[in-house]
Amino acid sequence: MANINYRTLNVDAYDPESSYNFDLTSLQPASNPSPSTSSESAQIAQQVRQLLRAGDSSGALSSALETAPLAGDEQAKQVHLTTVLEVLQGIRQADVNRVLQEMLRQPGGNALADTLMKYIYKGMGSGVGGGSGSSRGMSPQSTGGVDGVGRGFSQVQARNVAEGGSGQAMSVLLSWHEKLVELVGVGGIVRVMSDRRTV
Repeated sequence: MANINYRTLNVDAYDPESSYNFDLTSLQPASNPSPSTSSESAQIAQQVRQLLRAGDSSGALSSALETAPLAGDEQAKQVHLTTVLEVLQGIRQADVNRVLQEMLRQPGGNALADTLMKYIYKGMGSGVGGGSGSSRGMSPQSTGGVDGVGRGFSQVQARNVAEGGSGQAMSVLLSWHEKLVELVGVGGIVRVMSDRRTV
């Protein structure tokens, strides 16, 4: 009988549903955009800001989402994230539903909605809105007692010291997320979580 060390066998190679048995590149669409650089993203950012200053908020958002560097380098993606976040913060809360409905009505609107959801999650995860989960800059604040002695509970309140009002940015992202989920449903979240192309 042959001595076989079964611990050295790669059992995944024998699984018919394993990635060893099919090419993972087939999961990505064939029409990936060409890689973009940070200088291209900076030019796009200037064009988007001009649209936003001109009062065309839906055009600025659509333009920023259509030119997302899905195949770009990380620096280009970061520049574009900043641009999209500026657009989201530049649109008034009262206009959010109108802008989203206009975006969804145009051709390819559902793909733009999925791209917007990617940017919302990336903004939340990047710590722009304090989404890093750290307690840096947190301090307890007494709520006071019945007779001012301080018998009340304490609240933990975030300080926006040297962060440029990141709590406000997180509030904007959460508001956009809520409105977007109302219009596209939970399927938008599932598509974003399962898509291999990142922004």
